[in-house]
Amino acid sequence: MTPGAGRDEVTIAGCEVRLRVTAPPADGAANEAVMRLLAAALVRPRRDLTLLRGATTRVKLIALAPD
Repeated sequence: MTPGAGRDEVTIAGCEVRLRVTAPPADGAANEAVMRLLAAALVRPRRDLTLLRGATTRVKLIALAPD
């Protein structure tokens, strides 16, 4: 995850999903922006994603609820 980027973006590099968000890394704004961006990219509601690990780091572990 890259907070404070120039634009919101999702890229796939090998087995990694890389997310860039314009939100600043303060008060959880970037984490919420990441969750919304990933949900939109997966065409799933935001409620289907849960941040399991990485609230204060660039590397996140996010769970996706089953269909």
